[in-house]
Amino acid sequence: MRKIATFLLPLLLVGCAGQQITPRTPNEPVSPAPRTAPPAATPTTPAAKPAAKPSYVAKGKASYYAARHHGRRTASGERLSNHDLTAAHRELPFGTRVKVTNLSNGRSVVVRITDRGPHTRGRLIDLSQAAAKQLDMLRAGVAQVRIETVDN
Repeated sequence: MRKIATFLLPLLLVGCAGQQITPRTPNEPVSPAPRTAPPAATPTTPAAKPAAKPSYVAKGKASYYAARHHGRRTASGERLSNHDLTAAHRELPFGTRVKVTNLSNGRSVVVRITDRGPHTRGRLIDLSQAAAKQLDMLRAGVAQVRIETVDN
């Protein structure tokens, strides 16, 4: 206990040393505290967040799954549904949401990565048929696209 008191006493003295007390004469009037301006009104609308830059952006060719793959297991363990907005990518983690934009017509769709691929050289991403339909690339089969990750 004595060690603690020996340690704390100098700290208390140092803490008080920073304050300067000026003595008052007995007849000196006490001046009122200076008035300050009222606090500024806080805005009612929150400031807009700057748009986050995607962590992954790439351009390349996209294709889509053939109908015979519908119902098969993907690399993530899910069953492929050509009615869902899903895709295959070689590197991105499963569950990553990606915005795919068809560069020829400007249409875009957000898909979730559920599989590995594409297994054809020169392709960047394989889309489900539902995603390919939204990009208006069913007839062509392959389209030049830009993909970028989407933060939730």
